[in-house]
Amino acid sequence: MPTPTFSPTAAPPSYALPGWSGKIGVARADISAPVGIRMRNWGYGDADLSTGVHGALTLTALALESTDAENAETPAARRSLVITADLGWWRTVEDEQQVRGAVLTATGLAADQVLLHLTHTHAGPSICREDADLEGGALVPGYLDDLAAAAADAAVRAVGDLQPAEMVWSTGQHTLAAVRDLLHDGQALLGFDPDQEPDQTLLVGRASGADGRLLATIVNYACHPTTLGYENSHLSADFVGPMRTVVEAETAAPCLFLQGASGELGPRQQYSGDLRLADRHGASLGHAVLGVLLTMPTPGTGLVLGDVIQSGAPLAIWQPVPTTWQRASARVYREVPVEVKVLPPLELLEQEWAAIDPRSRAERLRRAVRLRRTYVDMDHPVHPLWVWRFGQAVFVAHPGEAYSALQSTLRARFPSATIVVMNLTNGPGWVYLPPEGAYREDRYQAWQTVVAAGSLERLIAAASDTISSLGFVAGETDAS
Repeated sequence: MPTPTFSPTAAPPSYALPGWSGKIGVARADISAPVGIRMRNWGYGDADLSTGVHGALTLTALALESTDAENAETPAARRSLVITADLGWWRTVEDEQQVRGAVLTATGLAADQVLLHLTHTHAGPSICREDADLEGGALVPGYLDDLAAAAADAAVRAVGDLQPAEMVWSTGQHTLAAVRDLLHDGQALLGFDPDQEPDQTLLVGRASGADGRLLATIVNYACHPTTLGYENSHLSADFVGPMRTVVEAETAAPCLFLQGASGELGPRQQYSGDLRLADRHGASLGHAVLGVLLTMPTPGTGLVLGDVIQSGAPLAIWQPVPTTWQRASARVYREVPVEVKVLPPLELLEQEWAAIDPRSRAERLRRAVRLRRTYVDMDHPVHPLWVWRFGQAVFVAHPGEAYSALQSTLRARFPSATIVVMNLTNGPGWVYLPPEGAYREDRYQAWQTVVAAGSLERLIAAASDTISSLGFVAGETDAS
């Protein structure tokens, strides 16, 4: 057996995943909608009503409570709540406020303590009370009432489940996401462009109790859940549901999906009516998540250089050691001023779209009307931004659909922080935020949104300033 020769004169190097220590609680609710509810999420196609179910739609609440000894706030004030639901996108401020308001009332938390996030499936039910007079819409108001009750109940149960825990993060890659901005024959198309490199970062969080038991897996990935398209009439979480099934079957713990900055990202194959394709996409992502989990050190441990063995080469032997993580946490809410474009009159849009399919035209016009009510004050619009710190992890959440530049820029700028970016969170402001170049090319995301060029860049700048205020220094590899 080789002879150890390790006799260091300095402290040996060590390694630990970026993480946070505090209290964590988790709760799950089934929010499946009734078959027959309105689910027109596409302009084209005949699917006004759902005719079946492709896996349950779920809502999962993650409660986080700081135990930082320097934080003199009450336990309730130190609590934060992340809720993620298998739904598409809000159409009105009132509907979002009904559901999030029920959570605030049930938990007693303040508005800046709750993030209500949607995974952005395009195969979900309508969550717009104004659809009540349309085919299948009579079921929507009741569903929204049930949704609000389920969210409130899950939030209360998650807070009641709070226990000493750690939350650590590791990063991988997965090839499901592709750039869906294709320029072909002089036309900007919403589809796979094989010549552009996508951000395929897969960020995986692991929440573990003091006994090492897995409490939850958190998956942050940027890819539109548009595997299923206009031919599909089954209620579905798209690839998110099968991904969860794979992960939860192996881990026996809830898996939360947080949709990243996916404004220009989607699967290569999408807009399908084939449920098996969604299963394949989800299973593939789920196995990638499990791969990241399996490379993490066991809960409560890091690694330290423990020995050197002289073999054909001097072999560095790293050994597991008990590790603790930062307890620091903070929440910041900001309102980012944005500018609204000069919007064409609805009559002009109706003329421009006169030649397309009547159903598509009607849906486009409904969306155009609602987008004009996206912000509470359209004369002085502000885009909400929530930045939360938990140890070395920073959650950056907003209600819009930002391009991936939001996450890639922040991650490159703050290498010492684990940046968790969440599109489609809280409200108001459900608009695309494309980069300035997309406006020059007249891409869908640019002509559909109500905000002017430069809005994404303003959001990135505001998030960057806020992350700096939380103790992270741009370009450095360690945070205070």
